[in-house]
Amino acid sequence: MNLAISKLVSSILEIILFSLIPFIWWLITARKECSFFQWIGLKKPEGDKRKILLWVLCVFLAFLALSVFMLWSVKGVETATADFAGLGAAAIPAILIYAILNTSMPEEILFRGFLLKRSANRFGFTTGNIFQATLFGMMHGIMFWSAAGPLKSILIILFTGGIGWCTGYANEKTAGGSILPGWCIHALANIFSGICSAFLLF
Repeated sequence: MNLAISKLVSSILEIILFSLIPFIWWLITARKECSFFQWIGLKKPEGDKRKILLWVLCVFLAFLALSVFMLWSVKGVETATADFAGLGAAAIPAILIYAILNTSMPEEILFRGFLLKRSANRFGFTTGNIFQATLFGMMHGIMFWSAAGPLKSILIILFTGGIGWCTGYANEKTAGGSILPGWCIHALANIFSGICSAFLLF
């Protein structure tokens, strides 16, 4: 339970931290046009619900297929899920908090809700999506550069960047700019990683 409380506290701090720059930007440039939540895409998805669900499932299944290789590749390197290692079912409440609030929500707000939308408005969707996905991948890869080495870090960058691109596409092209599909994909992916660590599956 202490681990779950710790993850909840760090989640609140991360949500505030990752939302700070987007909120200030919205306050200066768009507060008269729409609410902050609408502006970053924390809204109900628009469009064909079956198509949205299909995208979420396909991206998540692609993640599962590739993650087996990725988790094997970074075996022995301490990752964000190391706190759950070997804890089994006792870690599930903390894993859910970590996956839904501690990583996916703040990262979706910053990368897909802010960076993608702002860069797409200026340079077009294709450039904006590549830009945010590249930064998303780089953020994950650079964290592991010294521990994992260049080759594994590049694999992490390509893997997480690819997932970032897919979630950006799902949000903007199938859900009317809502970041909820991406948040769902991201959370499911992190739940899977957390469970693999908790039950020492890799």
